[in-house]
Amino acid sequence: MSRAMNSICGLSKDEIANCEVLGVASTDRSCSCHEQDKDRAEFMKLCRRVEYTVRAWYLLQFEDLMQLYALFDPVSGEKSLEQQSLTRDETETLELNFLTYLFQIMDKSNFKLLSDEENEVAHSGQYLLNLPIKVDESKVDKTLLSRYFKEHPHDNLPAFADKYIVFRRGIGIDQTTDYFFMEKVDVIISRAWRFLLRVTMIEKLFSRKRQLKPKKDTKKTDEVNDEEPADLFVERIRLEKMELRRASKETKKDRGIFVKHFKNIPMADMELVLPEKKNPSLTPMDWVLFLISAVLGLVTLVGSLEMPKADIWVVTAIVSGLVGYCAKTYFTFQANMVTYQNLITKSMYDKQLDSGKGTLLHLCDDVIQQEVKEVIVSYYILMEQGKATIQDLDSRCEQLIKEEFGVECNFDVVDAVKKLEKLGIVSRDSIGRIICVPLKRANEIIGTTTEEMVMRAQQAPAGS
Repeated sequence: MSRAMNSICGLSKDEIANCEVLGVASTDRSCSCHEQDKDRAEFMKLCRRVEYTVRAWYLLQFEDLMQLYALFDPVSGEKSLEQQSLTRDETETLELNFLTYLFQIMDKSNFKLLSDEENEVAHSGQYLLNLPIKVDESKVDKTLLSRYFKEHPHDNLPAFADKYIVFRRGIGIDQTTDYFFMEKVDVIISRAWRFLLRVTMIEKLFSRKRQLKPKKDTKKTDEVNDEEPADLFVERIRLEKMELRRASKETKKDRGIFVKHFKNIPMADMELVLPEKKNPSLTPMDWVLFLISAVLGLVTLVGSLEMPKADIWVVTAIVSGLVGYCAKTYFTFQANMVTYQNLITKSMYDKQLDSGKGTLLHLCDDVIQQEVKEVIVSYYILMEQGKATIQDLDSRCEQLIKEEFGVECNFDVVDAVKKLEKLGIVSRDSIGRIICVPLKRANEIIGTTTEEMVMRAQQAPAGS
């Protein structure tokens, strides 16, 4: 301790000069930290102002979307349509307007319409769901989407695009470990059966018959209302007091539009998100086992009966074995049905994010977050790394996201630059490179937003 004091008290001129230099350096470092804190505050202010401004841009479009969906909400849309007293043509026009807004929002949220090739890939494989699933087409409308795609053509639409549509976003990997013996056999049998139908031309015969069958319109008209009234009112209605009327022959068209949002659905199990699913039937493996056991059992039974001295116990054993094997196949199918129902229930509980109005609200917020992040990342790259072309800015933004978050993405730089130009905080030089204005100037150009004024009013003292 004394040695330390002696060295402090006995400083030479060189040491004093070094201390002065260190003192100046520490002062410069303090000023630099102060400047960094000031720039950080300015950048946070810019982020907030960009978010408030982008949200204001989309506000009117989102309000129109929600008002249109209020007319086609499966729960309460029917009453809203009756109150508006709209004609059929007006209602159909509003339906198309809603779909137009919906497709625009899905595109802004980077959702892509499932293409025909992707649908083929999804149906060519099996994962957790190993039962043949089909949609009950008699319960699904076929006119609305047909009218929309007629006015707004899209390339490479899947075959079911006239009945329902599926959007997707992002790519992930889901893994499960097993041997999957029966599933592999099912795939082999189903492919062999389809090949046999194509070779024998029976497939075309079946498809023609399917088209000639009249399809009954058995659409659902009763929907369960999840909204509970404020006060519970219970009334017992006895059968003899019910007011009956003659049933109308004309079925009232149900104009409810169902919108659901799922996450982490394996591509091979895309059937989980399909509407109006029919109960699964026997798998190809089940049919083969059932037919083989039936044929072998009948051949053995007939052969034993044709013998001169047919043993009743042998016949009984054959019949019992045949019945037992058929029962085993049936109960195996029932077990698969239980597994399917559990998988559907688990998927609806764990993987369905929302439905109806909640899905639209989630999409609206998702659009804003996507747009704001693209604008902020682009401006940050220009501010830190200087002027850049569109291609350079695109690669720099993708590199930043990969380095900071470990995620590879396809950055939508063109849309981000359009937003920056609309905000007035970037410009282009003579050769087309993009230049951003200084941070403080950018905040001045955007100006004080309404949200900031409200926050200042809330933070101000009550007496001021």
